[in-house]
Amino acid sequence: MTDYTPQLPDENDLYEHHAFTVDKGQAPLRIDKYLMNFVENATRNKIQAAAKDGSIFVNDVAVKSSYKVQPLDKIRVLLAHPPFVNLLVGEDMEIDVVYEDDDLLVVNKAAGMVVHPGHGNYSGTLINALIYRFDNLPNNSSERPGLVHRIDKDTSGLLVVAKTEKAMAHLSAQFANKTSEREYVAIVWGNIEEEEGTIEGHIGRHPKNRLQNTVFLDDEVEKGKHAVTHYKVLERLGYVTLVSCKLETGRTHQIRVHMKHIGHTLFNDERYGGEKVLKGTTFTKYKQFVDNCFKVLPRQALHAKTLGFIHPTTEKFMQFDTPIPNDMQQCIEKWRGYSKHQDI
Repeated sequence: MTDYTPQLPDENDLYEHHAFTVDKGQAPLRIDKYLMNFVENATRNKIQAAAKDGSIFVNDVAVKSSYKVQPLDKIRVLLAHPPFVNLLVGEDMEIDVVYEDDDLLVVNKAAGMVVHPGHGNYSGTLINALIYRFDNLPNNSSERPGLVHRIDKDTSGLLVVAKTEKAMAHLSAQFANKTSEREYVAIVWGNIEEEEGTIEGHIGRHPKNRLQNTVFLDDEVEKGKHAVTHYKVLERLGYVTLVSCKLETGRTHQIRVHMKHIGHTLFNDERYGGEKVLKGTTFTKYKQFVDNCFKVLPRQALHAKTLGFIHPTTEKFMQFDTPIPNDMQQCIEKWRGYSKHQDI
């Protein structure tokens, strides 16, 4: 088993766990309340305790929890142990390997598995499984072993993992230069009018909900990064639509954000409001039907179905395809049955 755990620090050492720069338009707000919007799984009591211990710094000065943040403040949270994200220990877990050779492997990630450790998810991730299985995986630019790209925890589907430095550089360049191919399948709320289309909009952190991203247009584009999603209707199912989405760029939550932006939030996407009944009737039986669909598919309806890239050694184009997973397929079948018997 490969162990990436670093040496334990001296008890007087401090390690940066979080770093933020306050937005220009931020109104004065107590720092304990402010940090609750940034740090996942953190309670106000924990933040206040960190401030009491002298672990929260603003512009390199320790502050109390009552300090009110100002625009462009530089906030750092320092604690006496390394961030858990850096404590990578291999774990013996089953992963679905679709393809493997000396340079790379392609994994069909199950919904519910986090790709890499982060705040609130320090074990059971794909990286934990990879470093148990392989020695000396190359780090990407974020010091994450093997990862060329990633998908969200509750999104299922294909990922390519680099096993050598050459493969990491070659594959990463393809994703950066937009020469890789990625197709997702999604169920979205509403009946999309067009058969196909392109969504362009700069994606960045939502100014009010730090756990979401949003689209910035016109004079606010500098707040986000350029993002392009091409979509095509695969099947109309009444109050929802099955769509194919091809990524030209790879921003965090890109499909989820772009589809919400055009009024078609992903089905059961809790973070973006898709876990509510957004389209349909007010009948009790209909609401019960939707609830049953949510139970069958207890996550956002998104699957990374197809992945294509040029092999770093053979220079041949490789393409992989996976079937729609059982939970999404069951949900689709339910909507097919419902739409056939309704005048929608």
